[in-house]
Amino acid sequence: MNIATRTLFEVQETTLLAAGAARRLFRRPSYINEMIQQMDAIGVGSLPIIILTGFFTGGVLALQSYPTLKYYGAQDQTGMLVATSMVRELGPVLTGLMIAGRVGSAISAELGSMVVSQQIDAMRALGTDPVRKLVAPRLIALLVTMPLLTLIADAVGIGGGWIVSSQLFGITSSAFSSAVWRGLTTEDVFGGFVKSFVFAFIIGAISCRQGLKTEGGTVGVGRSTTTAVVASSIVLIVADFFITKMLQVILDTV
Repeated sequence: MNIATRTLFEVQETTLLAAGAARRLFRRPSYINEMIQQMDAIGVGSLPIIILTGFFTGGVLALQSYPTLKYYGAQDQTGMLVATSMVRELGPVLTGLMIAGRVGSAISAELGSMVVSQQIDAMRALGTDPVRKLVAPRLIALLVTMPLLTLIADAVGIGGGWIVSSQLFGITSSAFSSAVWRGLTTEDVFGGFVKSFVFAFIIGAISCRQGLKTEGGTVGVGRSTTTAVVASSIVLIVADFFITKMLQVILDTV
């Protein structure tokens, strides 16, 4: 099987897995407690790394952009540049990459360990649907928490840009905040949320698929984990380009 055929096969199987999980959401049992536990592990557990990444990303944006803006006499627009960069692009993408590395690897490793230890087979023997119990709660948890984490990353990133701008470059808080509000639009926020939803679906579907197809014992678990993180990150970046272009076309015609 060549690489093109194998890639198409993986896309097909991953899509079918996600579609099966979506269909099973409307059947009993619904595993609400499992969903809440996953939201806590994904959302609350990822807060420190998201806050840290967002804060220093916003700070670096202000640090790098201020000298160039000052050259053109537009240093008061630093807040606009930081805000639009974070909300449109860096917030959703960096949050997605952090979640792919932290959560995607954990999901793949957990499901892969259950496969090689035959826990999945035991669940099927007892009449429990692994897709409904294991895949669906993780997908829902990602779809709920990713937009919230992206919003936090955006806010913290803008805050980091404000601290750098005010403390290092002497830009007043009122000038920075007014530039932020001038730069942000409803379309920017909407686009960021759309990206975060799509990225959550990509990370959840690919990580669950790689975990459930694990074979080869503990070595296979490591291989599946690595594949899940790499594949999620690559697909996320590629999807970001097409989503951005699609949003530009749609929003320009509205």
